[in-house]
Amino acid sequence: MTNKHIGLEIREKIEKYQNKNAIYYKEKETNLWIGISWNNFGNRIKKLSKALIGFGVKEQDNIGIFAENMPEWIISDIAIMSIRAVTIPIYATNSKKETEYIVNDAEISVLFVGCQEEYNKAVEILSTCKYLKLIVALNNDIKIQKSDSSIYVSDFMNKEATKEIDVELQKRYYEAESTDLASIIYTSGTTGEPKGVMLDHNNFATSLQAHDYELDVSEKDSSLSFLPLSHIYERSWVFFCLHCGIEVYFNQNPKLIAEVLKEVKPTVMCTVPRIFEKIFSAIQDKRQEASPTKMKLASWALGIGNNYYNKHKRIDKKVPLALNLKYKIADKLVLSKLREVFGGRIKFMPCGGAPLSPEMVSFFHSFGLNIKCGYGLTETTATVSLFGYKHFEFNSAGKAIHGTEIKIGENDEVLVKGPGVMRGYYKKPVETAEVFKNGWFCTGDAGKIDDKGNLVITDRIKDLMKTSGGKYIAPQKLESALINDSFIEQIAVIGDQQKYVTALAVPSFENLKKYALEHKITFKDIEELLNHNQIKDMFEKRFEELQKEFSMFEKIKKFTLLPKEFSIEAGEITATLKLKRKVIQKKYEELIDKMYKE
Repeated sequence: MTNKHIGLEIREKIEKYQNKNAIYYKEKETNLWIGISWNNFGNRIKKLSKALIGFGVKEQDNIGIFAENMPEWIISDIAIMSIRAVTIPIYATNSKKETEYIVNDAEISVLFVGCQEEYNKAVEILSTCKYLKLIVALNNDIKIQKSDSSIYVSDFMNKEATKEIDVELQKRYYEAESTDLASIIYTSGTTGEPKGVMLDHNNFATSLQAHDYELDVSEKDSSLSFLPLSHIYERSWVFFCLHCGIEVYFNQNPKLIAEVLKEVKPTVMCTVPRIFEKIFSAIQDKRQEASPTKMKLASWALGIGNNYYNKHKRIDKKVPLALNLKYKIADKLVLSKLREVFGGRIKFMPCGGAPLSPEMVSFFHSFGLNIKCGYGLTETTATVSLFGYKHFEFNSAGKAIHGTEIKIGENDEVLVKGPGVMRGYYKKPVETAEVFKNGWFCTGDAGKIDDKGNLVITDRIKDLMKTSGGKYIAPQKLESALINDSFIEQIAVIGDQQKYVTALAVPSFENLKKYALEHKITFKDIEELLNHNQIKDMFEKRFEELQKEFSMFEKIKKFTLLPKEFSIEAGEITATLKLKRKVIQKKYEELIDKMYKE
């Protein structure tokens, strides 16, 4: 199969599906889901492509999208790539400083923004950046400045295209190659300086082909998109949905995911462990509140479901007649109601971004929710491995997807080779060379291949942390920002595979005692002082101030003040005063667990 440029891929689907709806959004005024047909979708892409050419965007120019999920996001993305330019996604939650770094590093000339806050940050960047020339507001609710450097997307698209622009658009269509650079996606590094992952159209095209081979879907399916399109995971999934004719519903408010699931009733959708963790917790709470009779019924039904799905269906073992009858009763009384939480029509749900505990995967499978756990990185165009439909192991990340190879290198590092592997890091030849060995990409994650060929991730080699929501956290970056405060002596950031970021902080006891004296706070010992409400409030304010340049997902949500310093003697720090994270996490496990109890 010939690898296709994303622009060509989408144009072929427009021709194929025409009046069928491609994507949906929720209209604020009516609160109704509004469909956008493939023809309408294609017209918007073409208009925006012409507008970009008219503004002077050349082949392989870098164009940014700084917005939350919305139809205009994906329309802008495809319009950019259709004219052989390069899309630079920027997280909507990024601070002004982080956004400015990307705009300057990628030399972005046009920046699409989705809301007022993003627009305001963009305007600040525009005043000092020599590259940024135009801010395009994707929402007409945004109040923009009257100037040549700001415009609404509706006005931008409606500018009359000249014959020369039409000719240039056709020329770019004709000259488009799968080897064209398609996107540069910036990921956080342990030093805090992001690296731009360069992906070409070949990377995306081969990813689509691999998923064709792995997943059973049709144009009758529907998907709910709620993870950030700025992330390779959701974006490549949406590309796959469009490639297959799957209708995509864009949820713009992640807080409403529970309600939206029941409205849309998707058949497929990709998600992250945090969603399952929250729903698992809610299910357990309801079970505890139920009467003894209902609790007994639920436990019986889940036991039957576990036997039916996990001990028979999963391993392709014939289901006995008696179990089949019991399952039908269990499903009608309990299991189907649990699936209703997800809309009731789910065929499967790819889950990535971070590991999900085997026990939780098994639990959801026991009532017929087909979670397809996998492993991947931005550098591999997302998926490296994925659960199959049969014979998968709950403690694994599945097997290598079609066309991709995995092997285990030195220090148990997971190495990957395949057409989805990136071209390299933008403007970083040294860093690029460091992650490639004899043609294999070094992931920085430790793992093993079990006797059935499944990939099992065992540890993180890098110091980089990843929340259960799939967001990368650079702990040293946070710690460096906080340690300079006069009231903080030491700090250990926690967050790998957790719902949010927390910290164990050791105050400067001398300065804290002075503060207590000045504010007439009485205490008999340091523990009592640390538990004083006024002290806690003071630290909360300091943490908030010190983290104002960080994105929301990076910020420390909860912290615990420790009455004793980390020491070399206790094995908590090295001779060079570096934190021994594993030792600290194990030693303070109870305190850490307490910070994650909602």
